[in-house]
Amino acid sequence: MLVLKLAYMGELDFIKELQDLKTLLKTKNIVIGLVEKIEGETHIIKVMCEDESESVHQKIKFYISDILYRIVIRDYKKREMFQLIKDTYFFLRQDEILEIEILIMKVLYRENKIEDETGVFCENKINKIIEKIKECLEENNELNINGFITFRMRSLRGDIEEIIDKVIQRYMVDKEYKEFIKLLKYFVEIQDSKMNKINIIIDKDGKYRVEDEGGKDIFNQFTKEIGDSKIGIDANIEDVIISGLITNAPKEILIMGRENCLNKEFMRTLDKVFEERIIYCD
Repeated sequence: MLVLKLAYMGELDFIKELQDLKTLLKTKNIVIGLVEKIEGETHIIKVMCEDESESVHQKIKFYISDILYRIVIRDYKKREMFQLIKDTYFFLRQDEILEIEILIMKVLYRENKIEDETGVFCENKINKIIEKIKECLEENNELNINGFITFRMRSLRGDIEEIIDKVIQRYMVDKEYKEFIKLLKYFVEIQDSKMNKINIIIDKDGKYRVEDEGGKDIFNQFTKEIGDSKIGIDANIEDVIISGLITNAPKEILIMGRENCLNKEFMRTLDKVFEERIIYCD
């Protein structure tokens, strides 16, 4: 039974992806056949399946929608992506644009793990695009892919560009973070060590205690050292600790109860700024 009839012209060849899908579906006990023929300059592929159940056909269309999504993304990258980034984010250097393009394609091709809010946002947008493509397949069992890209891209472009914007925002945040870390490391390197060792104890509630090597609580000392610095009155406890560590530049920082820390970014910053000075203890 015919499930879908796909037609295309030019360099949109995706038969290998359909062959890979055929193999994948076989592991799910779904057998499809692919019938390909050429009429003039038009390639026609018929997707056949003996199983007539609607649920099976829906599953096949879902997977093919994912393949068509990748075709759409490849076409968008080829025709529009570089110019969009260049025009919209004109402050980026050429090498940064090329680096960002790689990051964007990894996100669009779902090659990254979903680890944060940005990942969740992009994944939801990708699912939305695929669902729009699937709706087109459900409207008609025949689809001219070139025509789809030409006339339906407008409805997909907004979602694609929102993903691009989110990736670039994340890139800029990461860039600023790296520059911030580099600056903190510089401050640590130029400071003379005022203390040999500082202990940071994190209890089960995620609260901190900062001690010198004799066990004396020195958090208030850290607070006084900040004084009228640019950290300001809105500084949180982690800011105070980092500032105090940089000011005193201890040769060794012993951290106990790392697993209790509620602010993982704080631990990440300590690792990057103080590197080999950090020692973790149960």
